[in-house]
Amino acid sequence: MSDHAHDATHDHEYHSHGKLYFSIFLALCVFTLISIAADLVHIPNRALLIGIVFAVAVSKALCVLLIFMHLKFERAWKYLLLAPTFILAATIPFALTPDIGTHYYVPTAPQIREYEAQEAAKAAGGDIHGHGDSPDAGHKAEAEKHH
Repeated sequence: MSDHAHDATHDHEYHSHGKLYFSIFLALCVFTLISIAADLVHIPNRALLIGIVFAVAVSKALCVLLIFMHLKFERAWKYLLLAPTFILAATIPFALTPDIGTHYYVPTAPQIREYEAQEAAKAAGGDIHGHGDSPDAGHKAEAEKHH
């Protein structure tokens, strides 16, 4: 093969890859615009909004993984290498279920009790310190004693 034929083949591959990368770049821009639009439109159905955002995120990730990280052009051994990662990712939710999913721990923070006591005092008509009807009531009574 002559140098000229080799250069023509190389130029064709470069331009085809360049077109592919540019089209993926445009697709990523469109996906980004879709996710921004979904946020700005304020879709009332939360499940639909989550579905749109998730679909856009997965689409963008697939574009980057398959084209820019060249996984589309790799052989089947990539699945063997990724198998432990998928197994670990699938088992993490099950491993965390006793701690997070079943609410094993009960919130016993003292701030919760203090807040409830303050709210009960407000509802009863007193201030949060128990000095009367308003926070200034104690100061007014003290001022009247001196006059």
